Amino acid sequence: MSTTTAPGGKQQEQMLLEVRRKVYMRSVTGVFARWRWALVWFTQVLFYGLPWLSWNDRQAVLFDLGARKFHIFGLILYPQDFIYLTTLLIISAMSLFLFTAVAGRLWCGFACPQTVYTEIFMWIERKIEGDRSRRMKLDKAPMSARKFRLKAAKHAAWIAFALWTGITFVGYFTPIREMLGQFLSLSLGPWQMFWIVFYGFATYGNAGFLREQVCKYMCPYARFQGVMFDNDTLVITYEPARGEPRGSRSRKKGAEGQGDCVDCSLCVQVCPTGIDIRDGQQYECIGCAACIDACDQVMEKVGSPKGLIRYDTLNGMQNGWTRAQLLKRVFRPRILIYTVILWTIIGVLIAHITTRMPVKLDVMRDRGALSREVKNGVIENVYRLNVINSAERERTFRLSVSGLPTLAIDTDETIEMAAASTRTIALRVRAEPDAGDSGSNPITVTVEAVDDSSIHESARTSFFLPEPLE
Repeated sequence: MSTTTAPGGKQQEQMLLEVRRKVYMRSVTGVFARWRWALVWFTQVLFYGLPWLSWNDRQAVLFDLGARKFHIFGLILYPQDFIYLTTLLIISAMSLFLFTAVAGRLWCGFACPQTVYTEIFMWIERKIEGDRSRRMKLDKAPMSARKFRLKAAKHAAWIAFALWTGITFVGYFTPIREMLGQFLSLSLGPWQMFWIVFYGFATYGNAGFLREQVCKYMCPYARFQGVMFDNDTLVITYEPARGEPRGSRSRKKGAEGQGDCVDCSLCVQVCPTGIDIRDGQQYECIGCAACIDACDQVMEKVGSPKGLIRYDTLNGMQNGWTRAQLLKRVFRPRILIYTVILWTIIGVLIAHITTRMPVKLDVMRDRGALSREVKNGVIENVYRLNVINSAERERTFRLSVSGLPTLAIDTDETIEMAAASTRTIALRVRAEPDAGDSGSNPITVTVEAVDDSSIHESARTSFFLPEPLE
């Protein structure tokens, strides 16, 4: 048990760990609700639509783990391009730091998959079972044919949507058109079926049942996001100086000394995590701004100014800053530093991708022997070359070596490669025994496109010369 003080000065006792009470979220309309649904549409059209796009007679976005090739429209990445994934993770982290420092949990409230899918599942629930009051009455009512029919229809719709979500997810790793045909004919492989069921079940469970529990207890971001705030971070706040003492009143204004809050509890009813924003800042708040939309509608009806609940900062609330003063503080040094770092990393990534060579080369020495003597005392070293043609066109490459006098290739110097393919070949390199020092000598192996000399890649290795015989 813990004791807290609400903005109105009232002492409250809270259980440190309480049994979950189901949150019956009320639907709300307004500016932020429209933004939230706009992002629902944007993210889901992107997620469900991308696997069905085609590019050069293949799936436009496909992470082919079996072939170890990742297709992103015209870009083909290989395991050697892991640095790009690392950079994307850094960009994501920096973006999270920036958005959180500016306006709190924007990601959580508007674009997080948990928020998005909960919105979709709640929409399905409202369409089948009705609004908040009807859902509460239905849950309290004893089981009947009508209740069973409504519950069965809701869960059937949830399961169908979750299953399609699982199919789409796996479709990013397996060609979705082929996989869908195998799924319908019940000939899908065990691993594909496992991940469809697993991802679908996770969506069904998280968005249909756990909901706010994920945001409150399972998501680590809820726990450490507080340290990313400062006094100039825009967060959803309730203004107690204006709202207290709260109480119901008519449109003509209430009793003398009464605040603007009419204690309608709509801000609680529309909250997806079931908290009361009037109790002050709470880590459970995901920043969805549903309470702002609800409160603004009530303020408009009773004839009071909007903004009793609003986006504000701690400094802005304490000092009574105007909107212009708040926005001016958004561009403080911390935000500018985050922005510069973020755009620098994005710029470097774009520059690196646009200038990357469509050929890669790895050279490994033969482990069987350091060197061997062939006819006329010539020394030969053997290497294994792994060449990757990442362009979506057939290409012929020419091999060359440099670094020692008399150095020459004793195998075919040209390589024919199909589009977006990998090839491993044996390379025999020869040199006179007096071409360099005894032991390891650095050399360079180069692969160059026959039709375009600007496309080339080099790798350093060593050529071993034995000690001369006395």
